[in-house]
Amino acid sequence: MDGKHLLFFNLGGGEIFIILLIVLLLFGSKKIPELARGVGKGIRYFKDATNEVQNEIKDSMDQVKKDIDIDKP
Repeated sequence: MDGKHLLFFNLGGGEIFIILLIVLLLFGSKKIPELARGVGKGIRYFKDATNEVQNEIKDSMDQVKKDIDIDKP
């Protein structure tokens, strides 16, 4: 990589600045923090749900291992 582009969709600084300017014009400066909070809550909810599913799978695997160990003579 030549160092002129960020690794975010191969966009450079100028493109990101234009995108941020358009977002600011569309939503206004008062709505952006509210949108960011909503995105943060959504990410947190998704992460919590993912961790819950992982814990359920781990608990099920542990229970199956215990059942297999009990059934062994």
